[in-house]
Amino acid sequence: MAIPTNRLLMEFERLLREANRAAINPILDELTLEQLKPMAELVARARATYLKHLHDLASQYAGTDNLPTDDEMQALAQLRSRFLDLVEGSKSFETAIQRGYLDVKDR
Repeated sequence: MAIPTNRLLMEFERLLREANRAAINPILDELTLEQLKPMAELVARARATYLKHLHDLASQYAGTDNLPTDDEMQALAQLRSRFLDLVEGSKSFETAIQRGYLDVKDR
């Protein structure tokens, strides 16, 4: 007998939650806001570095018909990639906390 789709999806979600909690929770101690602060600061620094580089490029080429060189664009792409990877990582922590994969301390 087939399980109705909604029930199947709910059970699958439960399995995912249990599997993620079993894999993630044992390798990380209970988290506090203080322990998450360095992650937020790292993402902020990466964002600032990326935006500063873009701003510097825009200022450098303002009033000209020139565009950034391939090397300058490669540097910008590396900064963007670093920033986006860190953002995605921090969002993954947020999701893990919201879904109960990680234990969180009150203080």
